[in-house]
Amino acid sequence: MMLSAIRISWPHYSRRVVCVCSYQFSTRVSNAVKDPLPHNNKPNLVENEKRSVRVIPVITKSEPLCTTLPPNVNPDWELIVTDWKNVPSMYLRLSKIRLTTLVVITTMAGYAIATAPFHVGTFLSCCVGTGLVSSAANTINQYHEVPFDAQMSRTKNRVLVKAQLSSLHALTFAFMAGTSGLSILYFGCNGLTAMLGASNLILYTCIYTPLKRMSIFNTWVGSVVGAIPPVMGWVGCTGSMDPGAWLLASILYAWQFPHFNALSWNLRPDYSRAGYRMMAVTNPGLCRRTALRYTALITVLSGLAPICDITNNFFLIQSLPLNLYFTYLAFRFYKESDSANSRKLFRFSLIHLPLLIVLMLINKKRWFMKNDSEKLLANESSITAETNNLKPIDSPVKAGNGLFIISSQ
Repeated sequence: MMLSAIRISWPHYSRRVVCVCSYQFSTRVSNAVKDPLPHNNKPNLVENEKRSVRVIPVITKSEPLCTTLPPNVNPDWELIVTDWKNVPSMYLRLSKIRLTTLVVITTMAGYAIATAPFHVGTFLSCCVGTGLVSSAANTINQYHEVPFDAQMSRTKNRVLVKAQLSSLHALTFAFMAGTSGLSILYFGCNGLTAMLGASNLILYTCIYTPLKRMSIFNTWVGSVVGAIPPVMGWVGCTGSMDPGAWLLASILYAWQFPHFNALSWNLRPDYSRAGYRMMAVTNPGLCRRTALRYTALITVLSGLAPICDITNNFFLIQSLPLNLYFTYLAFRFYKESDSANSRKLFRFSLIHLPLLIVLMLINKKRWFMKNDSEKLLANESSITAETNNLKPIDSPVKAGNGLFIISSQ
């Protein structure tokens, strides 16, 4: 069975909107679609407040399929043939590969900073599994936001918006990536890591994605999503939620606000056009204040790393100039909220996080650790060595009421 992606344009709207859906066409498609849709009649549509359109499939014939349309079909219906040579690159675009790479890097940092022995197999399983789960979440997010992405300059060229892949194809990819990623996390790491991955997948696709059009609270929910990957790395290494894991999550949570608020500031026209309720659109003052507050909070949280026994005291001294400059850029953005300052804050946020992670790794308190079995084996070896070094024990002989030692020498 084959599914074809159809791109439909509705010219009677004031704004040209591209809608993507999946249809099944039989060899007798002329019987299924006898009359083309007239321009003056609206099909089954669900119209949002910004006049975006989601098309509901109305042709459901489950017969042998063809790959061409008859000539009497409305020319506004355009058949899109998938170029299979470009499918791998399309999968990368569905996965938002740059965002997924950042997620994997924070997961690697959480594993490397954790106070437990380093195992290559578990480390690779944690990174690959997290990357696959992130790819699945981003694909489902794009599936839900096709009509809205079509109205934004930044997202109008995405795979599903341009109908380069069918919706069913994208969802199949998301299902395979999600299930394989969670399986790798469960069998390669532990159940707690897999549970965190599943929770983050649900939180991003089922709560954060629809909340973007409902409330500015979506930014706080999205920050939780960004804070979980380093915890997955830590738990994948240690198997438990230690204070260090909570500290890493807090730092990543706070970092999301200056990063995203600065990014969204220059995208306000796009977000407004698509109907997304972002702080930069609905409450610009709160957007600036929030960026400044959480940037200052990062400096405080960094000072807790030595207290949580993650780094030595030199980390506090070395990270202070980095965090203070980050706060300075946030203060500039708060005072003069123009495109230049928001762009400087956003770009430095991309530098700040990797540098902070590198400093934590350099100043990690304990690099070489042994697991319990290795410690037990080392203790047994030391006991055996001490026993071998002992002199022969003299044998006591009881005589009357006393003990007399017969020397072996």
